[in-house]
Amino acid sequence: MPATSRSPSRMSPAMEPPADAPRRPRILSGVQPSGKLHLGNYFGAIRQHIALQEEGDCFFFVADFHALTTIQDPAVLKENVRAVALDYLALGLDPEKAAFFRQSDVPEVTELAWILSTVTGMGLLERAHSYKDKLARGIPASAGLFNYPLLMAADILIYRSNVVPVGQDQVQHIEMTRDIAGYFNQTWKKVFPLPEARLDRQLIVPGTDGKKMSKSYGNTIDIFAEGPALKSAVMKIVTDSTPVEAPKDPQTDNVFALYALLATAEERDALAGRYRAGGLGYGDAKKLLIEKIDERFRSARQRRRELERDPGLVEASLRRGAERARGEARETMRQVREAVGLT
Repeated sequence: MPATSRSPSRMSPAMEPPADAPRRPRILSGVQPSGKLHLGNYFGAIRQHIALQEEGDCFFFVADFHALTTIQDPAVLKENVRAVALDYLALGLDPEKAAFFRQSDVPEVTELAWILSTVTGMGLLERAHSYKDKLARGIPASAGLFNYPLLMAADILIYRSNVVPVGQDQVQHIEMTRDIAGYFNQTWKKVFPLPEARLDRQLIVPGTDGKKMSKSYGNTIDIFAEGPALKSAVMKIVTDSTPVEAPKDPQTDNVFALYALLATAEERDALAGRYRAGGLGYGDAKKLLIEKIDERFRSARQRRRELERDPGLVEASLRRGAERARGEARETMRQVREAVGLT
């Protein structure tokens, strides 16, 4: 990922696509730096993000503004942002193909959020499921938490994105963004395209307790865990009390469910056969899972170690992504300011 002197947001005339060429979809997604990324994050989002950089004009950001609603220790926030950047780059995100940046490096997004707030009704924000869910989990009811959908809408609209990959639980936010964009377009001038949610096949990634893998449940297996830390996490996976010699149902076992996400079809079928035949203990199944995790992420771990030794390279990648993102954001805000009369 060598640094270049040319801004990746501009193409030389020789690289400009023909006027009649179909426009690549503009894809936007963010990840909150709320802690170490885990297998649920990988199969739920990261793997798709890395694949999407081959399909469209991608903008991926580390959502440090959003994180301020729950993380208010500066040292923790900085370390989490750094860790997310390292993880994504190590796992295959290419900053030459996708703009990868810190949300806070594009301050125009907060200006747009304010302007959008002037045409957004309170009732829309009050209906947000995520706000109610966070309150139920004991997170303080700050104005920032309440206005989260406005900032998310600004994140999407400021790059004039038209595709937003999300899980089912985030679809409402995309619907709200479409409403907010519509309010703006109807009040002043049509500036924003209406983004579409992209729902990939939803994979169930069980945590060590059988619930959905989530940091909030404390049941995660970190992507880059290895050695004793990885073994400790995997050995905590809850299983039933079926004796070693007895047949077992692979479809109801959390160890098998995680193994199946990492294995080939042939490997899954082979292990399922061993489950049903009996004679395989859960301890042995967990060892097979550890081997499969090591196999999948071995090269990414090595890449991450290399990146940790060269922090300047990571920072250069984020800054280069921010330059490209700000170029798009400034053009959007030029149109927005003109539309609303802020000249």
